[in-house]
Amino acid sequence: MSESLTHNKPNKRSLESPDDIDFGYLFGLLKDNRWLIIGTSILTLFLGVLYGVSATPIYKGDALLQIEKKSSGVPGLSELNQIFDQEASAAAEVEILRSRMVLKDVIDQLKMNIVVTPHRMPVLGDISSPAPAPAFVPKPLFAGYRDSETFVNIKSFNIPEQLLGRTFTLREEAGSPVLYLGEDKVGAAVKDKTIVSEDGEIRLVLTDWQHGNEQLNLVKLPDSKAISQLRSRLTISELGKTGMLAMEMTGPDKKRIKAALDAISQTYLLQNIERRSAEAENSLQFLDEQLPEIKEKLTAAEEKLNAYRLKSESVDLTLETQSVLERVVGIEAKINELKIRESEVATRFTQEHPAYQTLLQQRNSLMQEKKELNDQIKQLPETQQDILRLMRDVEVTQQIYVGLLNKVQELRILKAGTVGSVRIIDEALVQPAPIKPQKAIIAMIAVVLGFMGAVAFVLVRAAFNKGIESPEKLEEQGISVYATVPLSSQQLKVDRLAALKKSRKKSSHSQSISLLANVDPNDLAIESLRSLRTSLHFAMMDAANNILMVTGPSPGVGKSFLSANLGAVLAQTGQRIVVVDGDMRKGHLHRYFSKNNEPGLSSYLSGQSDKSDIVQESGTENLDFISRGKAPPNPSELLMHERFQILMNALSEEYDLVLIDTPPILAVTDAAIVGQTAGSSLLVTRFAVNSVKEIDAALTRFSQNNVEIKGAILNCMERRATNEYGYYTYAYSSEN
Repeated sequence: MSESLTHNKPNKRSLESPDDIDFGYLFGLLKDNRWLIIGTSILTLFLGVLYGVSATPIYKGDALLQIEKKSSGVPGLSELNQIFDQEASAAAEVEILRSRMVLKDVIDQLKMNIVVTPHRMPVLGDISSPAPAPAFVPKPLFAGYRDSETFVNIKSFNIPEQLLGRTFTLREEAGSPVLYLGEDKVGAAVKDKTIVSEDGEIRLVLTDWQHGNEQLNLVKLPDSKAISQLRSRLTISELGKTGMLAMEMTGPDKKRIKAALDAISQTYLLQNIERRSAEAENSLQFLDEQLPEIKEKLTAAEEKLNAYRLKSESVDLTLETQSVLERVVGIEAKINELKIRESEVATRFTQEHPAYQTLLQQRNSLMQEKKELNDQIKQLPETQQDILRLMRDVEVTQQIYVGLLNKVQELRILKAGTVGSVRIIDEALVQPAPIKPQKAIIAMIAVVLGFMGAVAFVLVRAAFNKGIESPEKLEEQGISVYATVPLSSQQLKVDRLAALKKSRKKSSHSQSISLLANVDPNDLAIESLRSLRTSLHFAMMDAANNILMVTGPSPGVGKSFLSANLGAVLAQTGQRIVVVDGDMRKGHLHRYFSKNNEPGLSSYLSGQSDKSDIVQESGTENLDFISRGKAPPNPSELLMHERFQILMNALSEEYDLVLIDTPPILAVTDAAIVGQTAGSSLLVTRFAVNSVKEIDAALTRFSQNNVEIKGAILNCMERRATNEYGYYTYAYSSEN
């Protein structure tokens, strides 16, 4: 045998501070929902593994560059090296590598801005697409496409700027490639696989053409978009302060990564050399402009000197004058050399730069020395002054001319021997294994996210779930709990079977529901009703009559199940019991007794049937029942008719207990009307469904109608780790 006991024990959690965390309750909540958490974790694990298997693998390639100190590469030209020596920081070189100047050149070299893809539907198109080309067959890296049927390679694709980014379609017609823009035909290849539009603004040149049945989409990206795409996959960083630059690039194609990295390295190296050569080229250009002028001055000076000598019949210089001439020539040569250096430095620095200031100071010093020599020359005889001046012009101009010739030769050697300040240490190398997706990590993250998401869902759902889960919550509202009826697995099976039959036959009138008290009298739910039977025996001793109303706050709490089985349990003691279906709207008590719902209570109250016509035998000894009858348009008004009171009085005299199943009080007022006649009333609540506010509203509604609720029944109680249900009901059967 089994007993169901009800204790007025306060809820432990209700005594705790609202700010306290009940870890036991939280653990029980997770334990109750363990299969949801485990199932969600397994599902996310499966999705994570599926993503890891189906995702496109991403590879990473790297290359290594060295930024060296700039050197002319020609020993002995220290002065020129000093002029051209200007170190750039590694950060500046990184920006040059990422600049449009370098990346645009790479994109043009590799034709990375021309995208060719097959014209297919997503997913479904890939299923019916031709097989890929064999691995040993070369495929175009950029600006082309190849599979087992199609081979297209593009040499050039020129379009107006306003059409950049638009999708062209390339197809085959009459054995020749034809280009379309939307539905408009651009042109067809007439010779050399070249397609040109009528206005000549669109020009497509193909190097290879072997077309299958499918079309190809052709897009030329704007430079800004192509550069952004390439730059987004490129990472450049300096290794410490060593001047070594590490380039890394990621992408789905290993060959494309290697080609792009090598092209960036070579382009950067060439532009570095060209930039260094340009410095020497600028100096050569300046000197080439000066040489003809100096040559003319030298010729003119020599002619004047020769003419003066012929006129003066050869005049020789004294030793003193010869010494002055040598000094003057030397100073003039230095001044002119400084002027050349100043013109070169002026192209690189402002006058405030230290190098520029040094040149100015040196020139001022030489000019002062030249002035002193000029004063000394003025004291010489006039003839000596004239010959000295003419010979000075010749000597100085000749020395300047020879010096410029030497500088030109040195610069030409410097330009020819120029090497860049960049050295490629490691060419591009792509790792054979993809860097992502990392399947193991994805699987772990998926499991963790699934677990955490399920836990969060359980906790949030529990936080918003205001359903009553313990008898103490009901007792806190000032109502006694007469019984806690556990959820019956047997009844769930019966209900599912009845629902299946109902869905198949599309009829609710003929589908019966087995009475659990007869099918499985040892079920824990029936044992709880036996405990309720004992409680009712003492609770109804001081009642005004033997009429018991069973109601609830909302639909779906199990009133009809409790009424039918409670009637059967009471009848087993030998008492004569009648169960009345007071829900004339949606009552279905007749299904528990395999009877029709007509005639019934509504028939009697409307005067269409007598009492003897509506009372039916249930098939259980000492238990009769009255069905609801045909659904009337005014059930509340019928219950207020005097015939209802007459019927209740007659049944009360004839039976030991009259049990009335009524509609929910929060839905309609029928229960409040029936409660005026019933001597005792019970409120049925459902575990985790009805909230405290619903119970309070139901009790308030009854109180406003002067109906006293004797007690409550907590129906469909479930054994959970979050409650103490195990302390209330136990299986206790006899042994043979």
